[in-house]
Amino acid sequence: MNGDPRMNRTETGAPIRLLIVDDHPVVRDGLIGMFAADSGFEVLGEAGDGAEAVRLAQELGPDVVLMDLRMPGTDGLTAITELARRGIPVRVLVLTTYDTDSYVLPAIEAGATGYLLKDAPREELLRAVRAAAAGQAVLSPAVAATLMNRVRTPETGPLSQRELEVLQLVAAGRTNRQAAAGLFITEATVKTHLLNIYAKLGVGDRAAAVAEGYNRGLLTPTRPGR
Repeated sequence: MNGDPRMNRTETGAPIRLLIVDDHPVVRDGLIGMFAADSGFEVLGEAGDGAEAVRLAQELGPDVVLMDLRMPGTDGLTAITELARRGIPVRVLVLTTYDTDSYVLPAIEAGATGYLLKDAPREELLRAVRAAAAGQAVLSPAVAATLMNRVRTPETGPLSQRELEVLQLVAAGRTNRQAAAGLFITEATVKTHLLNIYAKLGVGDRAAAVAEGYNRGLLTPTRPGR
């Protein structure tokens, strides 16, 4: 994004500003100590749940949020979704112990820049944060394998609620960019949803997906003037 202050900071070598979010104080302390020992990072704050993370992200303006997923109260996925909904310009790097589809896909769909597991070596974590700050997608090998398996064996069955929302916007003539803005997700995520829609509907392009959507009753024609 042009004029994004995070890009300017990473290009000029300024410290990457972090917000660390985890419900375990000992984990937060360990991460704070790790990043404090490296002059390339500055820890602005810490949070024990998703609601506090959103509040501090808005207040402190970090470059990257290290976000746990499973937390009491407001969880990490809800926080990621809320950060995107509010348009808070921050990269979110998920740092968790869970690498299954039910955690990875919703987090990326919600807007996470990357997904790393807590058993990652120190240097891998530091590299991942630098990459996330620069807007690069970051995936641990286990998570990348999970996504590869999903691509190789696409879902069948009914469209998910989000896929239906994407199909409705496409039917209304929205571009991928417009659909992404309307749903507070990235353009790349919209493209992923479209590929899943094509696979589930057995079609090869947008027009055919819309036609099949009407054919199956997934889309309802609107009457002029109504």
